[in-house]
Amino acid sequence: MILGQVVGSIVSTQKDKNLTGKKLLIVRAIDLDGNMLDSFVVAVDIVGVGINEKVLVVSGSSARQTDETREKAIDSVIVAKVDSYTFEK
Repeated sequence: MILGQVVGSIVSTQKDKNLTGKKLLIVRAIDLDGNMLDSFVVAVDIVGVGINEKVLVVSGSSARQTDETREKAIDSVIVAKVDSYTFEK
């Protein structure tokens, strides 16, 4: 899983029919202090998040395990909105 922050969206009028109606969001990875890292993914949003929200993203075969993404050409999915997190340094 990747801890990230939604920084943008993708608009695509021509795409695979299995992606029709799916919101595509750009998610940048963040560190535990909330600092954005260089890496990013384009992920299908199945939980209804928006710009600047912190999220958890799964990739690869895990991304195709949800009811909405099963057997679709999807590699990254936002599976949770992060309300808060704690960690010890």
